[in-house]
Amino acid sequence: MGSRLMRFHLAVAALALTGYFLVPDGSTLQMIWQVAIGWYAAGMIVAGIRHRRPPMSVTWWLFALGVFGNSSGILVEWILTRTNTEWGFPSWADAAYLSLYPAVAMGMLLLIWKRTPHRDWASLLDATTMTTGLGLLAWIFMVKPAAADESIGLFGHIISVAYPVGDIVLLAMTVRLMISGSARNAAFRLVCAALLCFLAGDVAWAAINQVAWEPGPMAHKLLSVVFLAGFLCFGAAAAHPDMRSLSRPVAPRSWRIGRPLLLALTVASLVGPGLLVVQSVLHRVRGDDVLSIALGCVALSLLVVTRMSQLIRQLDVQTEKVRELAITDELTGLPNRRAWNIELPRTIERIRRTRDPLTVAIIDIDHFKLFNDAYGHLTGDRLLKEAAAAWQDQLRTADHLARYGGEEFVVMLPNATVEQASEIVDRMRLATPLGQTFSAGIALWNGAETSDALTARADKALYEAKRAGRNRIVEAGPAEALAA
Repeated sequence: MGSRLMRFHLAVAALALTGYFLVPDGSTLQMIWQVAIGWYAAGMIVAGIRHRRPPMSVTWWLFALGVFGNSSGILVEWILTRTNTEWGFPSWADAAYLSLYPAVAMGMLLLIWKRTPHRDWASLLDATTMTTGLGLLAWIFMVKPAAADESIGLFGHIISVAYPVGDIVLLAMTVRLMISGSARNAAFRLVCAALLCFLAGDVAWAAINQVAWEPGPMAHKLLSVVFLAGFLCFGAAAAHPDMRSLSRPVAPRSWRIGRPLLLALTVASLVGPGLLVVQSVLHRVRGDDVLSIALGCVALSLLVVTRMSQLIRQLDVQTEKVRELAITDELTGLPNRRAWNIELPRTIERIRRTRDPLTVAIIDIDHFKLFNDAYGHLTGDRLLKEAAAAWQDQLRTADHLARYGGEEFVVMLPNATVEQASEIVDRMRLATPLGQTFSAGIALWNGAETSDALTARADKALYEAKRAGRNRIVEAGPAEALAA
């Protein structure tokens, strides 16, 4: 049913748009054709809701309501014109046309909320930056001219401004949807295409009004086709099988800025200065325009600075994660040998000032290779992880356990004499899981030797423990004896 519905809609859409060019411009048949396309698209959205039952059906009902209301405006305007009703501007037709904006904007808001439950501040900032830049253009060329006509009264000014403001809101929603997350399926692209059609049509009419150009029959039809294509794209999105997955949550996009997005942000941030240059060249700069453009430039600058600050914070977080990965053992989650080589000299320098005792122990799990051969590497990995967790429970808060390499571990015990350290390490030995044991060598820092020399003494004691039969703890001799 899904693919048949889509094929049916594409066939109807192709015939509707092709046939529209054959209808006489300004005729009653043309009005009927336009309204029929809009109502058909709204009906197709309803059909998609009934057949596919999408999770966020309220979004699609709002889309259908917006399409139906906007296309009904064509019929209302025709009736008012044919009955010579002196409504002037605004009229009930404007109410119908404007119904598209709140309905579709609310549907888009719900869709964005459902697709991105995480806090995607990067996409929000990027969308706001681009919308602010384009909104500044809309203010200068669309909003202000619409509000400057003194013949339409206060209510007329409100309605005139509502059109470009509605476009700006839809633009913000469209940009926010397009740059957030992934999973851009066919329904996603069709919804974005529909919104872009409405925005392109409104921008084209605004440009025509600015230059006071009266479009001919063919140009008028081409402009109308843009809006009709928007209706049909909404219908196609509902007819496509991807309709059900459109509101599915998506993974956050990468924090990196790609070249297309960087270009778009750059263009948006240059809108304000560019307007000042163009207006100055044309000798059209007025005091109120300067204020508007200046405020727009300030807003864009603040948005860009905020975005750059966010990128710097994200870079700091990524750098910290990389640093942690570089000094953390992936299997056990303990500090690795690199971290140990940083922490031991740092602790020695501190102990050198306080003159507190410092003991180091090196631990080697007994017969680990035989255990691996007997039970497999997965079980060997399990032993290492469980041993690390069990040993950590026996240590004090100040103690530092690290994986030295393979089945060897090192423990740094500040403020612990050899006797105290032996008790702690022996508790660790008894807590070794899976019935295994370990051998350990312990060395007390003599107050002068380097970290490497201290580790070497503990390592020599470890091998003495192994030679003595394993499953025991041996205290290292003094540093002088090692040197001899």
